Amino acid sequence: MMLILAVESSCDESSVSIVRDGKTVLSNVVLSQIDIHKVYGGVVPEIASRHHIENMTIVFEEALKQANVTEKDIDLVAVTEGPGLIGSLLVGINAASTFAFAHNIPLLGVNHMIGHIYSANIENEMKFPLVALVVSGGHTELVYMKDHMSFELLGETQDDAVGEAYDKVGRMLGLPYPGGPLIDKLATQGKPTYTLPRPMIDEDSYDFSFSGLKSAVNNMIYHMKRKEEEIRVEDMCASFQQSVVDVLVSKLIKAANDYQVKQVLIAGGVAANKGLRTRLFETIKDKEIIIPSMQYCTDNAAMIGAAAYYTYKQKGALSDYILGGQSSLDY
Repeated sequence: MMLILAVESSCDESSVSIVRDGKTVLSNVVLSQIDIHKVYGGVVPEIASRHHIENMTIVFEEALKQANVTEKDIDLVAVTEGPGLIGSLLVGINAASTFAFAHNIPLLGVNHMIGHIYSANIENEMKFPLVALVVSGGHTELVYMKDHMSFELLGETQDDAVGEAYDKVGRMLGLPYPGGPLIDKLATQGKPTYTLPRPMIDEDSYDFSFSGLKSAVNNMIYHMKRKEEEIRVEDMCASFQQSVVDVLVSKLIKAANDYQVKQVLIAGGVAANKGLRTRLFETIKDKEIIIPSMQYCTDNAAMIGAAAYYTYKQKGALSDYILGGQSSLDY
């Protein structure tokens, strides 16, 4: 049995989790800064890192308390090493390194994207080969896995990440930050009556692009305002979401069929999108679909603990990953 204390601080969530054998989550404490950054319309890196400093001791103590364990019970300390906001990452790395050094516990750096992928393995079982669609505020990637800890990057966004596009379109429509969940909710109340592009959907590629779609929404809103036409926010949300989901599902199906996978895996903050989830289960009938529950979609330390178990089994404790800045994910 391996008990892992995991730390996640790549953006604006301060999180510590205690995970047993990569599957059983004994605690998963997450302190979000959404309310703090909402007034700015997005995450301010300097403010995020300062609040991580204030929160880190609190989440460490609460995670140990909820799991009913002590420092002596921990076998491995894992921490997100990147990608992410450098200031925020450094707070988590310093906290995890200090904890590991003080208690003589091996330390392991974990790639944030591997964490998102393995979040789906907490409540499900990965079946290989599989294709993972990782969709979040900073990333949009299609990854092929033929086994645990085997990653082949098939495609990625060439500009904006899908979650970033959601938040920016939300801002265009006057919605508060974060715009993604609100667009998803409002889309169910509207109809996709506005004609918007599906970028790169017909290209023989696994890559994505959402900058043009975002610009198309912006141009449409601009011209409608100049003509003093009513902008039906619910219908615009429905139209935008339909375009995004069409592209994501189309690329995912192409990859799943081309690589003849047994399973498709969706992870990342946008995996919580109900419109995307509904379309996936309506469209993909010949492959098993696994998606993390809502609590594991957004950034959290449990996913880092889940990924750390398999990373450790393959590579052991690699403290030099932290000190040398090396990535544990070589796409």
